[in-house]
Amino acid sequence: MLIELAGVRLLTDPVLRGRLLHMRRVVPAVDPALLSGLGAVLISHMHHDHFDVPSLRLLERGATQLVVPAGSGRRAARRGFAKVIEVSAGDRTNLGAVGVLTVPAIHGGKRFPIGARTEALGYVIEAGGRRIYFAGDTDIFDGMTELGELDLALIPVWGWGPKLGEGHLDPERAAEALALLEPRIAVPIHWGTLFPRINRDRRRRLTQPPHEFAAAAARVAPAVDIRIVAPGEALDL
Repeated sequence: MLIELAGVRLLTDPVLRGRLLHMRRVVPAVDPALLSGLGAVLISHMHHDHFDVPSLRLLERGATQLVVPAGSGRRAARRGFAKVIEVSAGDRTNLGAVGVLTVPAIHGGKRFPIGARTEALGYVIEAGGRRIYFAGDTDIFDGMTELGELDLALIPVWGWGPKLGEGHLDPERAAEALALLEPRIAVPIHWGTLFPRINRDRRRRLTQPPHEFAAAAARVAPAVDIRIVAPGEALDL
C-alpha cells in the first residue's frame, strides 16, 4: 500500500517485482514514478513476501527511512536506506508531519530458512486528525478494541495461496475484526497480486476473498463502509 497523508508518502511491505520464489505477479508492474519522494517504508514483519530485498533495491533509498521490527535492523541496515528505525509494539515514531504508532500483530515473524525471530507488527498512521491502521499480517487480538478512532483500516483478508496458515485473517475473521476496530472505512488487502503456479480455476478462487469479506462485514459490522480497491487502483479519502 502507498499511503499519502499530510504531504508524507509511506510505502508498506513492498513486493514490486514480477516473481517471488514460486509466485508470479498477475497484475501490471508498479509505475516507478508513483514511488518517488517516499518518506519511509514500513515493514510489518520479515517474511519474504513482506521484506523483499530485490523490491527494496528498486526504491529511491537515499532520502527514505526504513522502519522495521526490533531485531531486524542489522539485516535492514545493509539495504542502503538513509536511516533504519527499529520499533516494537507501543513505540511512537515521527516521520516528518506524520506520527506512527506501532501496534501488535498475531503472526510469526521469523525469516526462513534462517533468521532471528522478531515481532510481527501493525502500524497506526496519524496526521491532521486522520488515523489509518495498516494491519500487516495478523489474526484477531484483544488490543484491537484499544486502537482508538480509525478513519481507515487496511485489513488482510487472504494470502497468496489456496489455503491460509496460522496468524492470518480469512474473510469471515477479517469481518469480525472490524466489529472490534470500528473504523469509518475498511479496505481489504493482501489478495490478488501474487499467485503460485496453480490452475485457472483455483486462481479465480484467490480473487473472491475481498467480496466474501464485504458480504460478511455487511452482517457483522454494517456501519463500516467497505471499499474494494483492486491492485493498481487508488482511493481518495
